[in-house]
Amino acid sequence: MDKIAVLIPCYNESLTVQKVVGDFRRVLPEATIYVYDNNSTDGTAELAAAAGAVVRHEYRQGKGNVIRRMFREIDAEAYIMVDGDDTYPAEAAPEMVRLVLEHGADMVVGDRLSSTYFTENKRPFHNTGNALVRLAINGLFGAHIKDILTGYRAMSYGFVKTYPVLAKGFEIETEMSIHAVHRNMQVENVIIDYRDRPAGSESKLNTFADGFKALCTIARLYKNYRPFGFFSILAAVLGLISLAFLAPVLGDYFATGLVPRFPTLIVCACVMVAALLLFVSGVMLSSLLTKDDRDFEFRLQQVEHWKKQSVETKL
Repeated sequence: MDKIAVLIPCYNESLTVQKVVGDFRRVLPEATIYVYDNNSTDGTAELAAAAGAVVRHEYRQGKGNVIRRMFREIDAEAYIMVDGDDTYPAEAAPEMVRLVLEHGADMVVGDRLSSTYFTENKRPFHNTGNALVRLAINGLFGAHIKDILTGYRAMSYGFVKTYPVLAKGFEIETEMSIHAVHRNMQVENVIIDYRDRPAGSESKLNTFADGFKALCTIARLYKNYRPFGFFSILAAVLGLISLAFLAPVLGDYFATGLVPRFPTLIVCACVMVAALLLFVSGVMLSSLLTKDDRDFEFRLQQVEHWKKQSVETKL
């Protein structure tokens, strides 16, 4: 087991990967630097190896697939995950690692949005998208994470080994943030200086396509992690629609004793039944989620036990 593992997912980052590896070797000399190449065609893997990184490969395209392999293969007491595009300062890493090893943090978020991101980032709509995703997650899940989509994080062994990686692409950061909040893990924020990509380096992030995926991920995880709230909202919408169309029918009935729009009455009744079924589904799924939360706590204890055994074996 490594003391500190620096994880760098890369896809065509030949312009910056050597600098990123060199910077982290300088500020964290005790760390093992892992570069996971994701089918690069510009010599990224060879340059990373020449800079002193341990190079491995993930042949399924997508950042989520890379991180899944990283988390599965590497054991460490503390992890740093950072992009290979040289937009994040290595100098923040020692403090982020300290919060994991000495302060018991499960995830430390490199917060770009509280410093230079809105002035350095030159890609249109990214500022709005980041603010929107942060507002949505913090509002829906009651979180206080300052930067949801940052690619710069420190994580504990317990977080990495209990986090189920389901995302395949750039929505992975959204999923990680929500998982940490839902599982009541200790999340810390460290303000970092963000710098835009150097000239000639192109972002692999598609503003609209990946932004839409991030919003879909929020909706999916809200359904999975907050089923009572999710299904109650749907039930309320259907219930209000049913009542809106039912009101004139009831008005005619009380005025004349007749139901001239009988099909409308039947449809309203069916919609109201659907609303009640959704509400009951939310109650049932919420009960199942409580059991899953209890099971997760036992799994977390197991993982911490395995970590202690690994550390003792290494010593």
